[in-house]
Amino acid sequence: MPVLEAILIEDEQAVRLATTQTLQLGGFTVQACSSAEQAQAWLQPGFAGVVVTDVRLPGRSGLDVLAQVVALDPDLPVIVVTGHGDVNMAVEAMRAGAYDFIEKPFAAERLLEAARRAQEKRRLVLENRRLKAAWNGHAEVPSLIGQSDAIEYVRRLIRTVGSTGVDVLINGQTGTGKEVVARELHQTSGRTGPFVALNCGALPESVFESEIFGHEAGAFTGAQKRRIGKLEYAKGGTVFLDEIESMPLALQVKLLRVLQERRLERLGGNESVALDCRVVAASKADLLQLSAQGTFREDLYYRIGVVSIDLPRLAERRDDIPYLLAYFAEGAAIRFQRALPQWSRAQMAEWQARDWPGNVRELRNFADRLVLGIADSAPGATGTAVDPRAIPGSLPQQIDGYERKLIADALKRSDGNVATAAERLGVPKKTLYDKLKRYQLATGRSMD
Repeated sequence: MPVLEAILIEDEQAVRLATTQTLQLGGFTVQACSSAEQAQAWLQPGFAGVVVTDVRLPGRSGLDVLAQVVALDPDLPVIVVTGHGDVNMAVEAMRAGAYDFIEKPFAAERLLEAARRAQEKRRLVLENRRLKAAWNGHAEVPSLIGQSDAIEYVRRLIRTVGSTGVDVLINGQTGTGKEVVARELHQTSGRTGPFVALNCGALPESVFESEIFGHEAGAFTGAQKRRIGKLEYAKGGTVFLDEIESMPLALQVKLLRVLQERRLERLGGNESVALDCRVVAASKADLLQLSAQGTFREDLYYRIGVVSIDLPRLAERRDDIPYLLAYFAEGAAIRFQRALPQWSRAQMAEWQARDWPGNVRELRNFADRLVLGIADSAPGATGTAVDPRAIPGSLPQQIDGYERKLIADALKRSDGNVATAAERLGVPKKTLYDKLKRYQLATGRSMD
């Protein structure tokens, strides 16, 4: 559940108590203060919630509080509460940077609606700040983003085996982040040499051996000078062999021997060269099943799979989608020089429910389209916030529909008399007026 926090500044005790209870019933943790001076200890740039303040306060006013908050953190939402008739003051507050204003007396629903919208905005702002810092710190090497149990387990494995130097096999579908894990293994290894990536599935068999093991001058037609292979070039570092299931069987035999002896010979040469690199292999296929089919050597599987790391599909870590999408959107906004898009909880819930067959890679592409404004036709996919109440069949829409029907029935039984209907419904008359306006219900007769 998201954290909901509010600082409430209200000098009238009865109003302060009632407003505190309203916010608490709405799920907020409330720090209630009777003056701007009392609230100082809580007004910090990193505060994760919202500020609700009356304008007219003893000592410093609510507008003074607003000015202070804007100076501290202009993205910290402030909801200003004004007295009846203080329209000019409300306009002044909005111009000064207030998130919203509410006029006394106000309905509880009006306050909660504004506070929840402000809290959602605050959550996105802080999340984007954190992810932007992560992006700027590791722009060239994406981090392993997420907080799900599945991804935490992967992190623990990386921390456990990262510094050991043992060869590792990473299993996972396309787009699950196998290279990201390989890079993090390299970073935690303490090795000072390079990280060298090689996609075995993209190499023609004719150049495979030369690419991995290197060749001497004259080893074959066109080999005019010695060439150092990937394993030798990665001295002191890490070699990442992606899609190792695509490696030809003849080369699997040679790689097995090299890994066992930690020495290699270049193609066309007789000199034995010491191997000083860690090997991290990755596969999107079940190598044991391929071994049973005779297309992958079982002994090589056991040699490279001393430690295996299985990466979950994105559909198995749906709770990580908000973090990943925000991270990728931040990067896309920087690359494309576009504004960072905003989204609602309803949109995010829809995105979390998708299958994402392309996994994290597909999500990253979606983030690019979202930033460019060409995302697909999912609800709100253009980046414009969608009100959950506008989604057919959503819980908020069903609740609203049910409440509207109850009010309409009460009015009908009361012959359109609002006071009588309010009594039947057990709500204050002012609250019922607000709901009549919200649901555009007519009474048909005097409302007194």
